[in-house]
Amino acid sequence: MGKPTGFLEFPRRGPRARPVALRRRDWCEVYEEQTESEVREQAARCMDCGIPFCTQGCPLGNPIPVFNHAAYQGRWADAAAQLLATNNFPEFTGRLCPAPCESACVLGISDDPVTIERLEYQTAEHAFALGLPVMVVPSHETGYHVAVVGSGPAGLAAAAQLRSVGHQVTVYERADAIGGLLRYGIPAFKLDKAILERRLAVLRDAGVEFRPSSPVGPGGLALEDLERHVDAVVLAVGATLARTLPIPGSDLAGVHLAMTYLEAANRAVATNHPPAIDAGGQSVVILGGGDTGADCLGTAHRQGARSVTQLEILPEPPATRPADQPWPTMPRLLKVTSAHEEGGERRFAVDTLAFEGPDGAVARARLRDVATGHEEVIDADLVLVAAGFLGPDLAALGVAPQHATARSTIAVTDTWRTSLGGSAPVFACGDAVRGQSLVVWAIAEGRSAAAAVDQHLTGQRRLPAPVVPQATSW
Repeated sequence: MGKPTGFLEFPRRGPRARPVALRRRDWCEVYEEQTESEVREQAARCMDCGIPFCTQGCPLGNPIPVFNHAAYQGRWADAAAQLLATNNFPEFTGRLCPAPCESACVLGISDDPVTIERLEYQTAEHAFALGLPVMVVPSHETGYHVAVVGSGPAGLAAAAQLRSVGHQVTVYERADAIGGLLRYGIPAFKLDKAILERRLAVLRDAGVEFRPSSPVGPGGLALEDLERHVDAVVLAVGATLARTLPIPGSDLAGVHLAMTYLEAANRAVATNHPPAIDAGGQSVVILGGGDTGADCLGTAHRQGARSVTQLEILPEPPATRPADQPWPTMPRLLKVTSAHEEGGERRFAVDTLAFEGPDGAVARARLRDVATGHEEVIDADLVLVAAGFLGPDLAALGVAPQHATARSTIAVTDTWRTSLGGSAPVFACGDAVRGQSLVVWAIAEGRSAAAAVDQHLTGQRRLPAPVVPQATSW
C-alpha cells in the first residue's frame, strides 16, 4: 500500500489548471505538472484495501494499488512495468478517461477518492522521461500478417498487442493521419498531439506499419481484397455515425455536427490555418451536455466566440452520489470540466424546438423549458449538435446488414470474430462492436480482440486480455 496513514494525513489534490485567461488564448494542455513530492503524497493516500474495487471498476483491470505503492516510493520503473502490463496507453487514459476506477475507490465511500487517473498520467510521463520501456518489442517473428482497420485507441491497442508477440501488423486508416478520435476528435488542450506522435513513434519503431489515406470498403480497398493478403483482419473503425436531431431548421447553414466542427478545429490547429468552421465572434449554441459538448465549448472559447450556451434536455444531475447509484458503481453526477470553468452558460431540462434565420442561415434557436413549458428564443449564429453517435458506418466499410446487430453495430462471437471473412477471418472490437463508449473500453476491447486473433493463428493463449463482457450481450 502507500503510506499506512496517508489517507488520513493528505487531502486529495489534483493538478493545478493554468489560469483561464491564459489558456483560452492557446491550445496547450490545461493542467500543470505536479511536483514529485505532490505526486508521491497523492499516491500515499492509496489504502491497498484488500479487495481493490478500483481494479474491478477499471475496464482494463489495472493493478492500481500496486503501481500506486511503487509511485509512492518513487520506484517509477516498477510502477510503469505494472501499469503497462495491462494498459498500452496510460498517457491517453491519464488525460482522457472519466476514471470509473475512482468511483469504485474504497476511500471514496467516506472521503475523496485517490487521484488514480492522474497517477496513471504521472507514471506514463515518468516512464517516457526516464527512457523506460513503454512497449514490448517482439523477440521473434511468427510469419503471420494481421491487418487492423482503424487507428483509434482500439485499433492501436490491438496493433500493439499483436506486434508484441511477433506478428506483422499493418494499420489502415481512411483519414490522412493516424490516430482516429485521438487525432481529430479530441482537442489539443486535452491531448497535445505531440503525445500521440510520441506513441506512434514507439509503435513504428516496434515494427507496426501505418497506412493513412487508405480507406477499406467501397471507394477504397475492398475488404475481400484485403483478406487475400493477410492471415487475419481486425475491424476497429469506431462509431462514427453521429446522431442527428429532426428539428425544423436543422438544415440551415451554420448548423453542424459536433465532430465535424471539432475535426475542422483540430486540422486548423495542426496546420496553423483558419478553421473551416469558426466560432469567432459568434453566438454559439451547443446541443448536448456530454464530453463532446464540453470539447466544443472549450474549442469555441479558444476561437473567440462572443457567447456560448450549452443545452441539455435532461435535468441537471446531482453534485454528489445519489442513493440509487451506490458505491462502487459509477454514478451520473454533474460533471464540471475545465471547459465549463472557462465560461459560457450551461442550461438543463431545455428542449430545442427549432432553428430559425433569414437567407438560409441560422440566427436563432427556439427553446422550451421541459418543466414549465415556457418558450423563448435565443441568438444562435453557430449551432453544434453533440447528441452522441449511432454506431459504425457499415455502408462505408461495405458490411451488409446481416453481419450487424439490432443496434447496427458489428456482430461478433465471444471470441470477437465476425461472420465476415472469406480467405481470412475477420474480427472486430471497440466502439464498432460496443457502440459509443470510453477510450478505456476501446483499449480493453482492442487487447481482448488481439488475444483472440493470436490464439486463432497460433493455437496458444499467449496474450493477456481484460475480462470484457461478451460482446454478443450488447
